[in-house]
Amino acid sequence: MTLHGSNIAPTTAMPAQKPGLLARIGEELRFFAKLSAIMLAVLTLVWGHYKIPSESMQPTLEVGDHIYVSKFAYGYSRHSLPLGLHNLPLPDGRILSRLPERGDIVVFRNPNNGTVMIKRTVGLPGDEVRVTGGRLYLNDRPVPRETVGELLYRTRDPFRTVSGATEYAESLPGDEGAHPIFEHRDDGPLDDTYIFVVPQGHVFFMGDNRDRSTDSRVDRTDQFGRVMPDSEMGPGFVPVDHLIGRADALMFTFNRCDRSEGLRCPPEGRAPSFL
Repeated sequence: MTLHGSNIAPTTAMPAQKPGLLARIGEELRFFAKLSAIMLAVLTLVWGHYKIPSESMQPTLEVGDHIYVSKFAYGYSRHSLPLGLHNLPLPDGRILSRLPERGDIVVFRNPNNGTVMIKRTVGLPGDEVRVTGGRLYLNDRPVPRETVGELLYRTRDPFRTVSGATEYAESLPGDEGAHPIFEHRDDGPLDDTYIFVVPQGHVFFMGDNRDRSTDSRVDRTDQFGRVMPDSEMGPGFVPVDHLIGRADALMFTFNRCDRSEGLRCPPEGRAPSFL
């Protein structure tokens, strides 16, 4: 539309007013609140951060290691929830459920006492697992292992004793490459077991430090049928819906080791690495 007769006075644009200090602070706070909510969702629902409290996964993981766990690797259940929310009256089962692969290091909730544990996947549904003379057998075949060497190290229990162990490189069927394990002796309480047949919907786990691990070889009761104390209850066969996630990366460590001559210690300040 064309205007004729320019008797209209031109208007002068008013400069935009800058927001006040309080308004700018409010905007910044809202931005960081949203960012924090996104980070919390990622770090608690997609990834989880866990600290290694015991030597049961030596030499792969040391006391004081901090790891990130992929919660989406095996799907989600109520046990994937952070901050104790798994105790809510939510249904059992798993969304987008996938089984671990043999050799995966998995964080899961002990179905017998609720403790969060970390172990290596050894047996899948239908597998037959047994230990004879300290040697692992899977489906009636010995799992290959090669001797790496003998070592001494100081334990992380209150007694801080010096313990001897043999390191082996063990190769599970279907696993890419070998993983290290410790064996202290071949006649310990868990070095001769009966045959475990892994039920459908369950997984069988073992620690890499075989004689220092309470794992699927131990259940609610001992070999005589006596109920174990809560602190000593193993997980037995672990239901798939109790899996929390796959340990994918070592991020940093606060491991402290006695570096006395002749004792094994992991390298100081180990760099972040994938597991």
